[in-house]
Amino acid sequence: MTELLQQVFAQIVQLSPEQQDAIAARFLAELQDEQKWEASFAATTDDQWDQMAAMVRQEIARGETFPLETVFPSEK
Repeated sequence: MTELLQQVFAQIVQLSPEQQDAIAARFLAELQDEQKWEASFAATTDDQWDQMAAMVRQEIARGETFPLETVFPSEK
């Protein structure tokens, strides 16, 4: 177990059982979600990646995309 995870658990055990269960439920949901994404990416074929890339190129050519800076402006 990593040091950071040990720190997290040290703080969680100080919480009420209800709070511990709520956090545990969120962790489990996050882990399940991550496993689904990994499985989905692993199952994606090269042809599917190529099709997605072609779709993105078409969206860019049609002006349907925005620079990241407009979506996530940097804070200065």
